[in-house]
Amino acid sequence: MYRKILITTDGSAVSQHTACAGVKFAQQMGAEVLALFVAPEYQYPVYVEIIPPSYPSEEEYVAQMRRLGEEYMGKIMRSAENSGLKHACTTAFSDTAALKIVDVAEQEGCDLIFMGSHGRSGWGQLLLGSVTNKVLSHTTKPVLVHRLINEPAAA
Repeated sequence: MYRKILITTDGSAVSQHTACAGVKFAQQMGAEVLALFVAPEYQYPVYVEIIPPSYPSEEEYVAQMRRLGEEYMGKIMRSAENSGLKHACTTAFSDTAALKIVDVAEQEGCDLIFMGSHGRSGWGQLLLGSVTNKVLSHTTKPVLVHRLINEPAAA
């Protein structure tokens, strides 16, 4: 049914838990896994005429975010490899994570986007805004939302 599944992560305990569930689902489907970490765009210091020496350069920031993304996606890659699934990972940069997730799914030919939800409702959901809700409203692809009722323990 699904041949290529995009699994997103932000490195949180919730997204790591979701990613493990995503790999298990991909294994059941016999699908390829594409892991994605969306890092914020580099921000230049505002209202500063001279960039402080301790402020990272754009190249340093990009390299650091790529390392962080590889760390976050490492568990997904190991799990997919142990499950015998074809797998890849990518770090993308955008200040609108939801739109980047939709773009990557489209560009990479993914059949399904697998992502998590914190299970918040009412004011918590309204005030926080949800990347998952934004993805749902901007894509025509199927999205499987793995909802967690309780926060998993940090690993």
